[in-house]
Amino acid sequence: MATAGSRRPARRAQLLALAAFGAVLVFATAAADAANIPCMEDGRFYRNPRPLPHRVWTNGECSKYYLCLDGEVFEFKCSAGLLFDVNRQICDYKMNVDNCDVVAEVVVPRPLLEAAGCGQAQLGCGDRTCLPAEYFCDGSVDCPDGSDEGWCDVDNDPNGSTACDPRSCRLPECFCSRDGTRIPGDLERSQVPQMVVVTFDDAVNTENWDLYTRELFTDEHKNPNGCPIRATFYLSHQYTNYQQVQRLWNEGHEVAVHSITHRGPEDWWSRNATIEDWFDEMVGQANILNHFAGVRMEDIRGMRVPFLRVGWNRQFLMMQEFGFRYDASMVAPFSDPPLWPYTLDHKPPHKCLGAKQRCPSRAYPGIWEMPLNQITTEGYTCAMVDSCPPHLSGEDVYRMLTNNFKRHYNTNRAPYGLYFHTTWFKRPEYLAAFKKFLSDMGKMQDVWFVTNWQAIQWMREPTPTSQINSFEPWGCKPRKFEPNEIACNLPKTCKLTSRILQGERYLNTCGECPEQYPWIRNEFGLDSR
Repeated sequence: MATAGSRRPARRAQLLALAAFGAVLVFATAAADAANIPCMEDGRFYRNPRPLPHRVWTNGECSKYYLCLDGEVFEFKCSAGLLFDVNRQICDYKMNVDNCDVVAEVVVPRPLLEAAGCGQAQLGCGDRTCLPAEYFCDGSVDCPDGSDEGWCDVDNDPNGSTACDPRSCRLPECFCSRDGTRIPGDLERSQVPQMVVVTFDDAVNTENWDLYTRELFTDEHKNPNGCPIRATFYLSHQYTNYQQVQRLWNEGHEVAVHSITHRGPEDWWSRNATIEDWFDEMVGQANILNHFAGVRMEDIRGMRVPFLRVGWNRQFLMMQEFGFRYDASMVAPFSDPPLWPYTLDHKPPHKCLGAKQRCPSRAYPGIWEMPLNQITTEGYTCAMVDSCPPHLSGEDVYRMLTNNFKRHYNTNRAPYGLYFHTTWFKRPEYLAAFKKFLSDMGKMQDVWFVTNWQAIQWMREPTPTSQINSFEPWGCKPRKFEPNEIACNLPKTCKLTSRILQGERYLNTCGECPEQYPWIRNEFGLDSR
């Protein structure tokens, strides 16, 4: 029989293992003196439950956290300049931590549902409170114990979407397959054009303008029909030059939204953002793009969530209400063959990848999901190209781009997505590798660089390669713009104040300068005094 003394080394080993984990993800070190802190033994880090009220939000108090093992409390502290986020169980920069007053992550009880024995069309909360079935997993807490909203993934939502039914899910409005690998229209692989979708996240400005206009999207790189290749830009607001955005739109690139604030912490988007927050962030950014870049509202069809933190049903309810046509935020587990996009009439054909991710559990008919198929290199998988290992050489990158292309091209020809933040291109050998890849693809008559919306248009109307040169959505017939929709040569540079950002910001636009710097809940920059 083990004694208390013999268990201590095991307990110490467990603590050291947790501390080692924390050193990588939490950036914490252990301290020995926690004599006055009560034990909360659930295997999770927690804060001092009895802090002095005036010290709760101080750096010293908010950087400390504790762990109880076998009745003994151990103290940890974040590295200098970092605070502890109790919900995410990590240390992070101060701007990303907003729960210094929360002692421990709340564990929501599981609802009893039918087991509570409620009446017809009702389900039971964890405490046996009976409520209408539609109240469960609707984004609003109704149970006294919160259990109606605590267990709402695709496997536990009592009002959740159903599995794919190809008999009733038909193009052009609906598309699904059991494992996500089915080719739309059931075309033969040889008749499917290989689509390559290149996207960029965050601001467009002078830092990356030359990359777009002088390096990547030039007359040198064209599709088989002679049209220039185009990309999709997911735009956040701060530091974006809206005259340059307008030029990209005029030239045929797709403009989509990535939020106004791009705020942290990352977990906020998936767990805390309300339906109103989603409207403020995403519809607000669409309004900014329309007002200051002249982009037509009907052309703003897609969105990508910051940090790829999917916002559960709240995000998609907002999309449905506003009229967004697609989302491009869900990272799919690595798959060979890769996954095709699908509509959300049914359950996604893959797991929602990532810690505490919250993919939609309900059906959203007609909304397309453009899943991020991961690429692989040297045993690693990565959704964004710039999240791949940074030690790769230029030759390694070229090989990575080519090998992953072949995984799509030689199997089911699902769209090959290459998703970037432009800082990745600052390494000259990476830019050279990507341009070499572009040149190689330009020699193939069945490879097309398209936007996400163009990929959806093809899926809605699967067109074989023998007819693809006349496929109108991929053509480059000059588009007619109203005079105010054409980007000007000399934009206005507006120097504006921002009370929220507590400083000045510049805004470049072909339109009129606003009175204030546009921001959330004031996207037109009206004077709110």
